[in-house]
Amino acid sequence: MEINIETGWRQLLEAEFEKPYFVALNQFLEQEYKNETVFPPKNQLFNAFNLCPLDKTKVVILGQDPYHGVNQAHGLCFSVNNGIKIPPSLKNIYKEIYSDCGTTPPLSGNLERWAHQGVLLLNATLTVRAHQAGSHQKQGWEIFTDSVIQYLSNQKKNIAFLLWGAYAGKKSALINSNDHLILKSPHPSPLSAHRGFFGNKHFSQTNAFLKNKGLDQIEW
Repeated sequence: MEINIETGWRQLLEAEFEKPYFVALNQFLEQEYKNETVFPPKNQLFNAFNLCPLDKTKVVILGQDPYHGVNQAHGLCFSVNNGIKIPPSLKNIYKEIYSDCGTTPPLSGNLERWAHQGVLLLNATLTVRAHQAGSHQKQGWEIFTDSVIQYLSNQKKNIAFLLWGAYAGKKSALINSNDHLILKSPHPSPLSAHRGFFGNKHFSQTNAFLKNKGLDQIEW
């Protein structure tokens, strides 16, 4: 499968694409896209990177798995295509942004506007079979996305990492806290948002950090 990814990211990750685990992952994906319904569509697989070029990246939000319903996933964690019902976790994200920053929630769940401002919306696993949550886990994606986090930590400065939930929180071990901001809280899922996602003020904290570093703030 051809890897269509933004030039800066390609240069950073070139060696990763040659490693045996990624070659095996690529072969697996070839068969999956050929024989199954897989989300997101192949041409949107690397949207997180293509809409947020490496040299613009200043915030990372980490999700776990793409949405597995029809026309939901388009390569950005927590985001859905225009015209699709806003998922519960994203509704809670919007509620916290309103509480934290006073920004009125948009009618769309499409977060491309964040990506264009330098927010890397990265799922730990980038693909999934239709209606089969977690079906592409442990095929190699997690190794790849862990490497992305480590490369960012080692080769860039002053990135805000927003890690929501226990799974994302463990990724803090990959990040140099002396060079970057790490913000952790419970997940925005309705099952856990009330345990500390609401009131975490991650969005205003992120902007205060960016402002302090002389970087443009995010219009959430």
